[in-house]
Formats: sequence, structure tokens, C-alpha cells
Amino acid sequence: MTIMPFASRKDLTRRRLLGAALAAGAAVPLGAAAPAWASPAAPGPVAPGPAAPGPGPGPSPVQLTLPVPTGPYPVGTVELHLVDASRPDPVAGPGHHRELMVGVWYPARDVERYPRAPWMRADVLRPFMAAAGLPVDAALAPLTAGHQGAPVRRTGGRLPVVVFSHGAHSHRGDHTVMVQELASHGFVVVAVDHTYDAFTAFPDGRVLSPDRDLPMTPVDFAADLRSVLDRVEELAAGCNPDAGHRALPAGLLGALDPHRIGAFGWSKGGTAVAHLMTGDRRVRAGLSLDGPMQPRLTADLDRPFLLMTAEFTRAQQPAVAEFWSRLRGWRLAVQAVGAVHSSYGDNQVLFPQLAKVIGMSDEDLRGWIGTLDPARAVRIQQAYPLAFFDRFLRQGRGRLLDGPSADFPEVTYLP
Repeated sequence: MTIMPFASRKDLTRRRLLGAALAAGAAVPLGAAAPAWASPAAPGPVAPGPAAPGPGPGPSPVQLTLPVPTGPYPVGTVELHLVDASRPDPVAGPGHHRELMVGVWYPARDVERYPRAPWMRADVLRPFMAAAGLPVDAALAPLTAGHQGAPVRRTGGRLPVVVFSHGAHSHRGDHTVMVQELASHGFVVVAVDHTYDAFTAFPDGRVLSPDRDLPMTPVDFAADLRSVLDRVEELAAGCNPDAGHRALPAGLLGALDPHRIGAFGWSKGGTAVAHLMTGDRRVRAGLSLDGPMQPRLTADLDRPFLLMTAEFTRAQQPAVAEFWSRLRGWRLAVQAVGAVHSSYGDNQVLFPQLAKVIGMSDEDLRGWIGTLDPARAVRIQQAYPLAFFDRFLRQGRGRLLDGPSADFPEVTYLP
């Protein structure tokens, strides 16, 4: 669930907010101009009388759920703590280096003995909800399809790899529907928390929230992704990159294919993928989920790129149009009718569930997820990234990307 601030449409439209916040790669401020969701109003004064009994227990938090992936393989996941000794930490001071938490998702076997991973840890979920003015006890994080520490299933040779970059002031789990879908079809997905612009937790107990005094640009995100690619190469070579040398799932070492790497990201993360690819040829194919492409890219790109747009289209965002003009390889832009900026993500299934609990109006809910039907949005999220990475990392023969599909009438193929 990607959190952005609630704001009155009379004061600040959603489009204006996004445009201003994302200009030049700025972060979307969580909770800015966002009223907290109020509890039901307290009753007015009453005449004196016998003491009333104390309030009863509040409503139980709703257990949110995610759709299951459609692939033939169960999913495993493991968390890694990475330290990049070549990059100083911008906050911790001399002698400290850039730290990142990542989640590795992969096809698994023998998953019954391994617990399912939560979408977000409880100690991270509370500040995440509070930052958006949402009741911190309104919901329990869903369980994902990923089984923690399950052994890796090798599906014949090494496994193609896809890295994921989240949006501003978010977290690596905000597109779990896509991540676990790819893993269930035989990809390894490495999802990154961009420290100081993410809600994240480290093994030593630190829980960090986005730091508004330390704005990070897509270029900074791209530097994180390059560091992660270095760690992918270490895993492929049989080395454990975890800073604490914690045990890895059986079969993970040596399972990744460093010659078949793709990348995708949402919003600022989508822009980061474009910046990464212009300077790092290890990434063979890139996908942007409504990335604004600011700061603008000034170099041509000769590898496949897919734009899944909603609000930051070529027609409405000059930087996106300029990026499109610099794509020299295979390229495609699609747009789902009724989608908004956060539609290509877990919002589409989590916010309708949350809306019933916190009293969100239908109008506000549409502001979060648009008018695209949530069930159809999930199928689009599952199908298009899979078709793209299957074609360009595994030479898949699917036809979904060739033109408009009767299976997805909501998706427009932009010329």
C-alpha cells in the first residue's frame, strides 16, 4: 500500500499535488495537508446522573489480504541487510556506509514448514499508517505468498533476476502483487528499501521512516540499484552479501543469472530505473509504472522499455515525452482506462478493504484507486510485467505486448 496525503480537492487537487511534489524528483510528503481520519464524534453534554460504565473495547483491526499469484511455483522470500562500503551514509557520520534492506523473492519448493512473510512488519506498519493520518490500529498487514527461508526451486539453469524500486516515501512491499507474481513464474525479484526515503527496519532493531530533511532524487535511487546489482553478482558467484552473514535459503547461492537482469519501479522508482539503465548495461529491460521522468534524462537508451502510464503520460508530462523520444530499442506505452497514479500497485486491493474500516468516502476512495475495477487492475498488474520480462529475459513467445488484447479491453496501447 503506497501512502500519499489526503487533501481536499477544493484546496489542492491530486494531480497538482503529485506534479509539485515530483518536480525535479522531489519526494511526495507523507501526511502533508492530510487530516487524520477522525473517530466517531463524541456525544454532547448530558445531564448529571449515575456514572456510566467505561468504554468497551474498540473494534478489532481488519485483516487485510492480497490476491494469490497465478504461477505454477510456490514462492519463497528472504530479507538481506546490505552495506555498500563504497558509499558514505549521508546521516550516520564518518565511518558509516550506505545500508539497504532488500527482500529477495524466488520460486520455492517444500514450503509447508516455512511461515508466510507479512506484507510489512508490525513495528514498521504503525509509523507508516500514522504518517498518513490513518488510524494505526485500523488494520493488520496482509500475509504474502512468500514463505520465509524456503529452499529455492531451480527450474532448469539459473534464474532471471528483476530488481524493484519503490516510490517516494514508501517501502519495498508496496508492489507485492507484482513481485510475488513474477516469483511464482520462475523469476528472482530483489525489492529495495531506499533508506531515508522508506519505512524500513534493520536487524539491530532500528526502525526508520522517510526523512523529510534529506530529500532523495531518482538519481540517488539509481545509485542504490547499482549497489544491489553488485550484490546480485555476488549471490550469482556463490557469495553471501548479507552484512551479518545470516544463513541464506538452501539453493539461493549460485541460482541467479547475472546476464539476465531486468528492473521496474513505481513513480520515482520508475524514473530511477530509467536513470539506472542509461548508465548500467547490466539491466537488459526496464519498466516504469507511471514514472514522471524528472529530472530529465539526456542520454539515449537502446534496450527494451515499457511505460505503464496513468497520470504521467507523454501527452501531459513533457519529461516523459522527451524520454520516449530517446528510446532507441523496443518500446511500448500502455494506459489502463480509469487508472490513477497509484493504481498499478497494492493500493488497488488494500484500500477498498481499509476504506470500509476507517469510513473513507467513495469519492476519496476513487481518488486513491481511480475508477479502474480492483479485480481487473490486479490482472493487469500480474499480466503485463510478466509478459514483458518473460519476452526480454527468457525469450518468451507470448503475444500480449503485440497490440490491444480482448482479454484486457481496459488497456490502451498508446501510439
